[in-house]
Amino acid sequence: MSNKVLVIIGTRESEKARTGAMYAVNALKQGWMDEVKLIFFGPGEALLLEDDVLQEYVREYQAMDGAAIACKFIADRDGLDEGISQLGIQVLYVGQLISDLIKEGYTPMVW
Repeated sequence: MSNKVLVIIGTRESEKARTGAMYAVNALKQGWMDEVKLIFFGPGEALLLEDDVLQEYVREYQAMDGAAIACKFIADRDGLDEGISQLGIQVLYVGQLISDLIKEGYTPMVW
């Protein structure tokens, strides 16, 4: 079994999104997983710009890993690209990326 997890935050619900981000942080910090990827996708991208607690989890994750990602298609469509980029989050097309990570053995966890 792989020790790699892909945390995808797609929900607009703060409590669910915060729980997913908290897991990503703690999985790295506590050594529960060797590799943790964090991707914001869909409604979770808009929430990210509004939720200070979620942003703090992302900053903590980035301090350990440095590579939180948001979906470019959604960000462009919804006019979120600039705000997300200002948080230091990479804005990339994620469809192929998610597929490739799963093929590489990452277990997806969708929140």
